[in-house]
Amino acid sequence: MIGVMVPSLDNPVFAEQLQAMEVAARASGYSLIVTTSEYSPSREGDIVEEMLRQRVDGLVLTVAEADNSAVLDKLRLENTPCLLVYNPPGNSSFPSIGVDNRAASADATRHLITLGHERIGMVAGPLLQSDRAQQRFDGYCHAMREAGLIARPLVEMARHTQADLASLIPALQGPDALSAVICTNDLLAISLIGELQRAGFSVPGDLSVMGFDGIALGKHLYPSLCTIEQPRADIGRTAVHTLLAMIRGEECTPTPPAPRIASGRKCRNPDIP
Repeated sequence: MIGVMVPSLDNPVFAEQLQAMEVAARASGYSLIVTTSEYSPSREGDIVEEMLRQRVDGLVLTVAEADNSAVLDKLRLENTPCLLVYNPPGNSSFPSIGVDNRAASADATRHLITLGHERIGMVAGPLLQSDRAQQRFDGYCHAMREAGLIARPLVEMARHTQADLASLIPALQGPDALSAVICTNDLLAISLIGELQRAGFSVPGDLSVMGFDGIALGKHLYPSLCTIEQPRADIGRTAVHTLLAMIRGEECTPTPPAPRIASGRKCRNPDIP
């Protein structure tokens, strides 16, 4: 039995990962125990302790911050194989499967710069609850500095997948108003697009919006969502195969999967009317 902890099932990126994991695990004679941390580091310890009591064969976890995690500190003292998914490995000492968030976010920023944008911002949920969002903001800042542009302060929302337009409005006013934003996940981007359109903004006419994840819902929007596409099913399958190898006592160094830019129509050259 494999214990799996993800932050939330509200975000389809985790649901798609879990679906691929369940198929791969079942093919190898394993089942999954799935639970959510609700982005709460305090819940992570209770969840993992309960899974260990159920004597799972291994753990696949997405924690709030791999480099500062009480639950990972505890797991270093255990013999149960543990693998991180989406978390950057950092100094955690645990194998990790996920894209290079800094590089992918820098690529997203460069894509917008190539389209002609200079006033680009980033929108995220609570930064301290997600080391992935922290690294994506770092990548954005790096690409902006690299291009000789000003990296704007992060626009931080109260929730990871729900936009509050009031937090962004000040950045959309005045001569230095943003012409484009990158959201740290697709669901947040889709929520923001809805809020903007309800408030009378045109997307991408007034503001280009780019996401991160590549969930199927973004392709069904019209115009479709421009995003960084993570290979979510591949990540799920690789997580199971890697963990099973660890259970067998094999040493594993997973290769980071390669994301790609899905050029939707929610981003455009700001100089073209």
